[in-house]
Amino acid sequence: MNNDLTITSAAFNRIEDIRNAKSDAYLNLRITVSGGGCSGFKYEMTFDSQINDDDLVFEHSVVIDRTSFLLLSGATIDYVTTLMGENFKITNPNASSGCGCGESFSL
Repeated sequence: MNNDLTITSAAFNRIEDIRNAKSDAYLNLRITVSGGGCSGFKYEMTFDSQINDDDLVFEHSVVIDRTSFLLLSGATIDYVTTLMGENFKITNPNASSGCGCGESFSL
């Protein structure tokens, strides 16, 4: 298991932009993996300033609970702009397949 997470400069800069807009320097992108979605697991992303005892913090900007990280280890978090809009994108090497929306995956 790769115990790392890559956060691209585009993702980090977008998190900083949101922090500045909300006037909260401690605001982090929280990523959680839960059961469900069209492929078995789904990504959930929110922003909050809370860091729980079982959370791992990456580059002072992304928070993932230990259970979710087991499924995200080695992933890359990016922020992309496409014709469909702008969003955070997770490239997960642990996923064997995913759905078209990019929000769910299977192992």
